[in-house]
Amino acid sequence: MELKPLHILNARLIDGDAPRPGSLLAMDGRIAAIDPTEVPEGIEAVDAKGQWLAPGIIDLGVFATDKPAFHFGGITRAALMPDSGPLDGAGLVERAAKGGKPDLWVHPLAAATKGLEGKELAEIGLMKQAGARAVATGRARIADAGVMRRVLAYAASLGLVTIVHAEDEGLTAGAVATDGEMATRLGLASAPAIAEAIAIARDLCLAEEVGAPIHFRQVTTARGLDLIRAAKAKGLPVTCGITPAHLFLSDTAIGDFRTFARLSPPLRSEDDRHACLSAIADGTIDVLASGHDPRGPEDKRLPFAEAQPGMAGAETLLAMGLQLVRDGHIGAARLFDLLAANPARLLGLEAGRIEPGLEADLILIDEGTPWQVDAKKMAAWAGNTPFDGMPVQGRATMLWKGGQRIR
Repeated sequence: MELKPLHILNARLIDGDAPRPGSLLAMDGRIAAIDPTEVPEGIEAVDAKGQWLAPGIIDLGVFATDKPAFHFGGITRAALMPDSGPLDGAGLVERAAKGGKPDLWVHPLAAATKGLEGKELAEIGLMKQAGARAVATGRARIADAGVMRRVLAYAASLGLVTIVHAEDEGLTAGAVATDGEMATRLGLASAPAIAEAIAIARDLCLAEEVGAPIHFRQVTTARGLDLIRAAKAKGLPVTCGITPAHLFLSDTAIGDFRTFARLSPPLRSEDDRHACLSAIADGTIDVLASGHDPRGPEDKRLPFAEAQPGMAGAETLLAMGLQLVRDGHIGAARLFDLLAANPARLLGLEAGRIEPGLEADLILIDEGTPWQVDAKKMAAWAGNTPFDGMPVQGRATMLWKGGQRIR
């Protein structure tokens, strides 16, 4: 079926400092022109009626290909963590890359080591050829510094960024919460927040030593963020991300043993939460991701210490991001740098911005429409959201993947 040219009119474009009135023309799956003066015959015209027109969200580091949830949340591309499988061979990567077709791009992240065991390098070169867009250590870090050094060097030689988890396993073994009043009161095994900074410090040293780009998937503490800031000031190719949970919730959210708030890394103190908000505002944090990890009752309807960490984050990512804009922490343009442009840059994708020549992955957003998060009604295959019951505003109303409407 031939793809008709797409003309989106009366939109407010997210292509500068603030949403501005404008229109967009897409042809052959790519953005052809912004505010075109002429449009071809036989186009598909869409009246945006003043809604925001933004690049499709690129969700960096999901643990499941959950298409209905991604489409609800305005996500057109998802970078899949290597833990399912694990993705440590070319065939597995190739199969994962086809997992979302035809209406979702899945970009597999190659397992850094065989079986994600942290001992022997996986076949990263072959996985890159099969479609892997980056290398990742998975849910845990690589404990052996020698192995980690080799991973960083090899990935860098292939032009790939290494995406790492930042917690020192010697400190966090058996822990399910962050040291503090709440963990003490609940009698939960906990670990000090510095477990994150210690892991970041080691990996920054290694990345600097071999000249490799590194992305810390979640940085959630003031001390961890200070290390990232200092590394960036030195000019090191370091980036980091966060999920909305660590921006809007602190460890008080686990107060009634709520397993939906059992996350990895665990929720932090209120002081660390405010440090994360400051880091979003000042540009220290590069990526806002969902951490999408749907877990069913068999994983969550358990005593807190036995429940699996993780949250279904895809459907709330955009709404919580818009809340950051409403609260004055960031502007709309910065939000879509966090959600789309920066992830695209890390993965080497021709997408993520409203710009001629790039893939026409687009979302229309009614930024003011109110709704309530309801774990029982989510499109995800499991509704384990820590934001259950929260009133939010803003949702995606239409989606296009390569100029083809998918919602």
